[in-house]
Amino acid sequence: MLTFEVRINEIRQRAGRRKPFELRWTVGPQRHSKSFATKTLAQGREAELRTAMKKGEQFDVESGLPASELRAIQKAKQQVTWYQHARKYAEMKWARSSAKSRGTRADALATITPALVTDRKGAPAPRVLRRALTGWAFNFSERLPEPPEQVAAALEWIERKSVPMGLLEEDADLMRSGLTALTLMLNGKEAAANTVRRKRMVLNNCLRYGVERRQLAANPLQFIDWDPPETDDEVDWRYVPNPTQAKELIATAPTVGPRGRHLTAFFACMYYAGMRPAEVTDLRKRNCTLPESGWGSLLLAGSSPNVGSIWTNDGTTHDERGLKRRARKATRDVPIPPVLVAMLREHLTTYGTGAGGRVFKAAEGGRVLSKEYAAVWKKIRDAWWQAQVPERVNGPHAVDSPEPDLDERLAEVPYALRKAGITLWLVSGVDPTEVARRAGHSVAVLYRFYAKVLDGKRDEANEKIERALNESAGTSDAPSE
Repeated sequence: MLTFEVRINEIRQRAGRRKPFELRWTVGPQRHSKSFATKTLAQGREAELRTAMKKGEQFDVESGLPASELRAIQKAKQQVTWYQHARKYAEMKWARSSAKSRGTRADALATITPALVTDRKGAPAPRVLRRALTGWAFNFSERLPEPPEQVAAALEWIERKSVPMGLLEEDADLMRSGLTALTLMLNGKEAAANTVRRKRMVLNNCLRYGVERRQLAANPLQFIDWDPPETDDEVDWRYVPNPTQAKELIATAPTVGPRGRHLTAFFACMYYAGMRPAEVTDLRKRNCTLPESGWGSLLLAGSSPNVGSIWTNDGTTHDERGLKRRARKATRDVPIPPVLVAMLREHLTTYGTGAGGRVFKAAEGGRVLSKEYAAVWKKIRDAWWQAQVPERVNGPHAVDSPEPDLDERLAEVPYALRKAGITLWLVSGVDPTEVARRAGHSVAVLYRFYAKVLDGKRDEANEKIERALNESAGTSDAPSE
């Protein structure tokens, strides 16, 4: 109930109290008081109350507050918090997102949300809070179990402490602290530049959704002078095997045991067809044209990236999806050389197909998991690496490392074979547009990742252009030096 009956008493000092200065006032029949550490603070609050009285404001009997302050508090309580909005955003995106995108988005939101709080009093451990946000708050799987007690407590804390959305527009320092959080890992070390950029994109998109929902008047990021770290997308050629090395690595596969023999053609697909691991995993026999001689072709119609089961619709560890950055039903026809045709024919004759007609299957008969082919690749690379040692003897001339011009991260991951294959196509003079089509890239992406290879063809291109110009002019002059 509101009333004009307000009386303010003198500030009194009570010795022995942590906050000894007590401001007392009465609203209607109800007495109110508030203690302060210093008399100046008490006088400041007294002045605010007297100003409200002079303005003719009514006071609330129950809380003792001027009507204007009461309205402000009620408005703040009604305002959506960042945490509530971020959950709404993640839920909105969930249905139409791939499993990998769901996990990536949740990780980004879980990184910034702990920074956008009113205070950190009673905060849970960072790893517990990250787990709670990633695995529960921003996960909308229908199979999600009840959170453990520790996780539930962390979620309750962040819900209480999350800042109102409006504060993101008013407090630039708060927004900047959120951006800073994107640059750090849980261990306090700097995150990779690509990771920071990816998370900032999620943040920006989430804030734009806030503008769309009228939670924000404008995207506050546009007013913050902050740039994500520069990234270098270009392939690091120190780690990409040359044609001889790529062939040697593939040839080493059968020597590391039964799984190595079984996955020899798997790795060959990455090199000779420029396929991504998830595309090789999803390759079906019906999409393979494998003649007895000559070139064949593979029709790539989908991929099966390995993701956590909590992000997929059916609870499996693989996400059935279309080709990367393509329409759901888009396909890509990739011609393959006779050497790969022969390897795939031999593989199918020896091992048959897996579930759904897949060319490759796991040791237990299911799909090939990323951890499985990665483990086999490590054995292959270790065996090949040791083979680069000319000799190993005991004594002062012992050799315990490969030839010195080999970088220790050369071909460290199977994906290096795809990069090696695409590089070979470009160096061989295949038109970049055709290379991009076979690799499943846009031409712009191809130029961004393989700039040095393409730049190295500049002189050759200049000679061809000059030769054509000379011929059109009726001359036969040789290209200039």
